[in-house]
Amino acid sequence: MNVYITAIFLALIAMLGNGEYFLGSSMLSRPLVTCTLTGLVLGNVQQGIIMGATLELAFVGSFSIGAAIPPEIISGSVLGTAFAIGAGKSTAVALTLGIPIASLVLVIKNLCFLFILPYFVHRADQYAEAGDGSGVSRMNVLGGFFSINLPIGLVVGISYVLGSPVIKAILAVIPQFIIKGLGIATGLLPAYGFALLMKMMINKKNVTFFIIGFALAVYLKISVTGVAIFGACLALILTGYSAFNGKPIVSTTANTAETKAEDGGIDYEDEEF
Repeated sequence: MNVYITAIFLALIAMLGNGEYFLGSSMLSRPLVTCTLTGLVLGNVQQGIIMGATLELAFVGSFSIGAAIPPEIISGSVLGTAFAIGAGKSTAVALTLGIPIASLVLVIKNLCFLFILPYFVHRADQYAEAGDGSGVSRMNVLGGFFSINLPIGLVVGISYVLGSPVIKAILAVIPQFIIKGLGIATGLLPAYGFALLMKMMINKKNVTFFIIGFALAVYLKISVTGVAIFGACLALILTGYSAFNGKPIVSTTANTAETKAEDGGIDYEDEEF
């Protein structure tokens, strides 16, 4: 297949993966999907599936958490698989190329968010002030296309045309301290995202539970699954088992209104703990 035709198909795969912003969370962006489609385009579906499974393990935690944006796994998966299959290399090469490419394209994606997307957001605000619902919807679709789908598709297509040696040369030019800094930042971003979520969730009523969970994980070395089980059991103890027995915690019968008012709104005779 002609290299330019292949580049177009790979760009379309990348744009399809980014279509989650329009189609909803359909998991089209995961490496197992994009790498399989890449292998289909390059005539080696089996290697595409194998490389997709390998990259899926590498990017298993790549989900947006709060304000933390993970590496651009779509472009990294498509290009890493394409270059590895094209060169007849193993999955290790796909992994070696995919991760740095994903981190590099993330910078481009963030630039698009900063310089392209705001135009459509402001236009949507103007349509909203004018009461034009169709205009707001149109800006939503166009903003996603021109700030995410089209740029990532162009990056993937152009990168494949330039070829693997050029991409490796670009990556080699990046200073080592920047690469180390990106690695440290990538590790800190999930923690920063959780911190932003906790800032919205935490209050005087539930701060104790966050401290208990932290103590269990750090000092008692209990796994995340163990902390989750402990938290679920604690929640059941605190809320009672009435919901699981099909009985409401608060009685709603009219003839006990006075009794409930005196006891703080709870009929303790119907309670089961």
